[in-house]
Amino acid sequence: MIIEPRTRGFICTTAHPEGCEQGVLNQIEYIKSKGKIDSPKKVLVIGASTGFGIASRITSAFGSDASTIGVFFEKPPSEGRTASSGWYNTAAFEKAAHKAGLYAKSINGDAFSNEIKEQTIALIKKDLGQIDLVVYSLASPVRTHPVTGVKYKSSLKPIGDVYTNKTVDFHTGEVKEISIDPSVEGDIENTVAVMGGEDWEMWIDALKKENLLSDDFKTVAYSYIGPKLTEPVYRNGTIGRAKDHLEATAFKITDKLKDISGKAYISVNKALVTQSSSAIPVIPLYMSLLYRVMKDNNVHEGCIEQIQRLYTERLFLDEVPTDNEGRIRIDDLEMRADIQEKVAELWEKVTTENLMSIGDLQGYRNEFFHLFGFNYDEIDYTKETEEVVDIAGLQD
Repeated sequence: MIIEPRTRGFICTTAHPEGCEQGVLNQIEYIKSKGKIDSPKKVLVIGASTGFGIASRITSAFGSDASTIGVFFEKPPSEGRTASSGWYNTAAFEKAAHKAGLYAKSINGDAFSNEIKEQTIALIKKDLGQIDLVVYSLASPVRTHPVTGVKYKSSLKPIGDVYTNKTVDFHTGEVKEISIDPSVEGDIENTVAVMGGEDWEMWIDALKKENLLSDDFKTVAYSYIGPKLTEPVYRNGTIGRAKDHLEATAFKITDKLKDISGKAYISVNKALVTQSSSAIPVIPLYMSLLYRVMKDNNVHEGCIEQIQRLYTERLFLDEVPTDNEGRIRIDDLEMRADIQEKVAELWEKVTTENLMSIGDLQGYRNEFFHLFGFNYDEIDYTKETEEVVDIAGLQD
């Protein structure tokens, strides 16, 4: 079938298999071009199919020849209907990994559930014995608690007051004012239940109970802080409370890992276009300006550059550099004073009329469509492509 992008708000309801493969191959080539990485050889990535998750899996596999297991929840294709982009990303990754002689298997299902944890544990026992690194990169708007059965839904709201600021409709380029009502009772609890650290801790507890964590084991979860500009809707909002909980959980997990000299880390990453970040009001406009400033200063990075630098310059050093809160900061270039001062200056003057000239809205759009396999120069989107693609290492 001929596959074209169909958008609805901040999501694209179609994905292009060849385009997704191109994106994965581009990331693989970047990692291979940077040389070998001294990092763990048996890696589990939870939330492994898009964004920082697929970048982590690629970096592990093609940077240090690691055996990888990926867990994700993606929609498979059917005749006449495309899969979700993460399905095609994983199919492309496993195709390349197997061609390179690397172990790569995947599990598709609800990572919050006990069933998927048990299935993952069984696969590790059968094939790998133990795991050296767990990357927790799960992003979901809802979670059904595996013990209580309660379904939680996260929200992106300020706490206390109505928040009003600029945003952009990145499809049309219209810069407009938006007001977001504050959280109501239950919003914070729900968001923490979905996006906090409880599930991360449950995964590590389950793996450790079965003696599946190697000595000197590490685990890392990804977070974001951002500038003062986005504080009311992000770090000081409901999602920020969830990130606080996630970050506090790292210390709890580290305490539980003392007997195997293990450690849990939070990596604070830079603002990047992901399916999650596209949904947050204000963020697309901030990123459009940020991208222009960082590109002008030759310090812009995508997911794969971020994770490559995390692995080589932070996470696997003998002494892992952290901030005063114990967090790894790979958002250091975004948060550089000169970068943020320039973004703040542009924010004050940005309008619908000047955004294309003072910002990088086109760069933002390209990265958004890249998420779904579109806008790659190497792909002829007028040609028919096979929408039904299998993941070679997918476990039943």
